[in-house]
Amino acid sequence: QVQLVESGGGLVQAGGSLRLSCAASGRTFSFYAMGWFRQGPGKEREFVAAIHWSGGSTYYADSVNGRFTISRDYAKNTVYLQMNSLKSEDTAVYYCAGKLRIGIGVGQNDYDYWGQGTQVTVSS
Repeated sequence: QVQLVESGGGLVQAGGSLRLSCAASGRTFSFYAMGWFRQGPGKEREFVAAIHWSGGSTYYADSVNGRFTISRDYAKNTVYLQMNSLKSEDTAVYYCAGKLRIGIGVGQNDYDYWGQGTQVTVSS
């Protein structure tokens, strides 16, 4: 059984920073990639960033590229999302996800395991 637990969300002013963490337990060695998604108020869940679990290659949505950084600590089975220069439109519930199949996916259906989400609110 795999569990993903996010933490680090909160309230921050526009222009500020937050770092989200996603701790994975269980059969994490099976993951090909880990990703972050978000769902803002009244919006569809959207891809934010992904990282190849073993190789470390990273991928970003255009809306966050240059502001957010995804990374992983292989030894701790933890994925991070460093968010800088936050904007009000970044307000959302952020979800961590794990992908078993080969390939980096940007769609929800590409991922097999999900965390419970952590709220990020950016005040303007």
